[in-house]
Amino acid sequence: MSDNITHKTVIKIPFFDVDSLQIAWHGHYVKYLEIARCELLDKIGYNYNDMADSGFMWPIVDLQIKYIKPVKFGQLIEIESKIIEYENRLKIAYSIYDQKTGNKLTKALTTQLALDLQTHELQFVSPEILIDKIRRFT
Repeated sequence: MSDNITHKTVIKIPFFDVDSLQIAWHGHYVKYLEIARCELLDKIGYNYNDMADSGFMWPIVDLQIKYIKPVKFGQLIEIESKIIEYENRLKIAYSIYDQKTGNKLTKALTTQLALDLQTHELQFVSPEILIDKIRRFT
């Protein structure tokens, strides 16, 4: 387990993500999580291009989102992403806050498994390259 690898991502909610009430459609949250996840993976030096170069991809196998308060057009949100498991799967927890007030708006969790690009088999133990990247970072 790792309690040390976290990252904060700031996003301004764009007009094209909102409905007539200027509230972001719930499906766009997945995009916001993806942006935060990519920045977190960049931070440890194992982004999606690095994954492919190492012979693996990491599809999402589970996604959980708890909507607490809506986000609105022009609002600055801060997404804190944190790696909470990595030995058998890559599990990332997210908390979305209003940047101005600090109020929690959403929490989420994604789980990814390694997929061998040659055999197309899921790996139920994380490849050593991910484990090494995380251990070197912490």
